[in-house]
Amino acid sequence: MSSFDQPVREVLGWLRIEAGLSSATLTAYQRDLDDLVEDMRKRGITNPADVTPRHLADHLQHLHRDRGLQPSSISRHLSTIRTFFRYLEADKRLEHNPASPLTPPTRWKRLPGVMTPRQMKKLLEAANPSAGRLWLRDRAMIELMYAAGLRASEVGTIRIHDYKETLGVILVHGKGNRERLVPVGKPARRAVQQYREQLYPELTRFGDERDEDRLLLSNTGRPLERVAVWQIVRRLAKLAELENIHPHMLRHSFATHLLAGGADLRVVQELLGHSDIATTQIYTHVDRSRLKSVVANHHPRP
Repeated sequence: MSSFDQPVREVLGWLRIEAGLSSATLTAYQRDLDDLVEDMRKRGITNPADVTPRHLADHLQHLHRDRGLQPSSISRHLSTIRTFFRYLEADKRLEHNPASPLTPPTRWKRLPGVMTPRQMKKLLEAANPSAGRLWLRDRAMIELMYAAGLRASEVGTIRIHDYKETLGVILVHGKGNRERLVPVGKPARRAVQQYREQLYPELTRFGDERDEDRLLLSNTGRPLERVAVWQIVRRLAKLAELENIHPHMLRHSFATHLLAGGADLRVVQELLGHSDIATTQIYTHVDRSRLKSVVANHHPRP
């Protein structure tokens, strides 16, 4: 057993109990730490005390050069690494934190992929009776993701009581167990109503509580997992003859289309559940035509 194994377990336990991170976030931390430990072992390092800033810098370069990770993903890896070594330093297992000198790479060098309203309409219309028996569920899922800017990990965890049909809002449980209320438009509400009336009772036929009170269910009545959300989006995109479409593009499109329509940046930040407005500001760079229009309409000498 490596000297890394016990500290990794302790850090993950601390993040789960003390920090209260979600299972999806904990899985990401676990994956990042597994990558770190494997790379350190290949370099002949089996003890965290032997890790230097150079080792960590080489590890991050490996993630970019050999694994092809984008700056945003490398920044997340670095955040995990910093948390790990801060914990060991606070626990007096290290005299110096080797992650302290490292700085994150510039984020969002590449703008997020965004669908046009026309493409979004094609994707939604691909969820029709010819798409299979579960098309009503798929249509409701896509409508909700676009209407509320939901992540793939969020849409599958919506419970029946989170969806407030009368008020037209969803209580979303986001990253770090942060909750937010997001309004849902009429098309999404109609799609959810049709799904609940015509298909949902069939998916709950097993009667063994396997559904965990979730709104969107699999063919066997179980909660819809994140990987299934990806598969559904990819399948519908193929039917709609759209390329390079993934679930997060629906979230990007939600934010971009709101800003293009004149929504305030702070409002979009709240709807997306971003803790830092700098994360939301990337969407202001996507629609240059709107910026030109604002200047033309409001500047005294356009």
